[in-house]
Amino acid sequence: MQKVLVNKIIPFSSVDGPGNRTGIFLQHCNFNCAYCHNPETINLCINCGACVKACPVNAISIIDAKVVWDKNKCVNCDTCIKTCTHCSSPKTTMMSVDEVMDEVEKYAPFIEGITTSGGECTLAEDFLIELFKKAKAKGLTCFVDSNGSNLFSEMPELLSVTDKVMLDVKAWSSDMHAKYIAKDNSTVLSNLRFLLEKDKMYEVRTVIVPGMLNNEETVDNVSRVIAEINPDVRYKIIKYRPMGVRNIMDGIKTPTNEYIGSLKDICEKNGCRNIVIV
Repeated sequence: MQKVLVNKIIPFSSVDGPGNRTGIFLQHCNFNCAYCHNPETINLCINCGACVKACPVNAISIIDAKVVWDKNKCVNCDTCIKTCTHCSSPKTTMMSVDEVMDEVEKYAPFIEGITTSGGECTLAEDFLIELFKKAKAKGLTCFVDSNGSNLFSEMPELLSVTDKVMLDVKAWSSDMHAKYIAKDNSTVLSNLRFLLEKDKMYEVRTVIVPGMLNNEETVDNVSRVIAEINPDVRYKIIKYRPMGVRNIMDGIKTPTNEYIGSLKDICEKNGCRNIVIV
């Protein structure tokens, strides 16, 4: 039975698609965004043991040379995450599709659907296909929150059981993307057009990081593509916030309302009709 490493399951979320949704965050990402707001989901644990020594309630131990987390002892102080220098977390659980669905069914009467995120959830393509089939059998909608690193055009079975995708477009410039995200963005931009054309896009997201990313260029070009193909698709412009980020972001501040307003003006001028600021 296939299992994946789950970072956490959020029972109720109102920001990961329409309605009330259960968010399923998988561990591991193939991007390395400098400003990542949950960097503990990027890498798999290397079992170095630093978190074992740091845990104030002895909820983490090493068994057979592997770090083991006892969620019953854990008080969620996140000392382990703050201690880890590898952008990982010991607070993960290997789960099968049935085990994830057992969790989802606890909340099923109160939710519209599920949203898989990460990390990058499409790295577990086969797992998502099986999960979505079982969730749909329960009458739930299935959304994917993706960094766009894998081509959805090459994942037809996953796309067929996915209701909508929420796509992050972090930078339009390939050089800027490689510098701050540590990967090329060609697949992201291909996915942008493909998902819009297939009417599989729920929203496009861009995090605005002052003094780092070329925000005006990205917002201008992304909004033009949205307006050209489907101007009613939501474009979510997200303010960078210095919470949960790494020390490399020290000194980077949240963009002002005036600056965000100027970016919204660009979107409106280009013909976007559904712009959300958060």
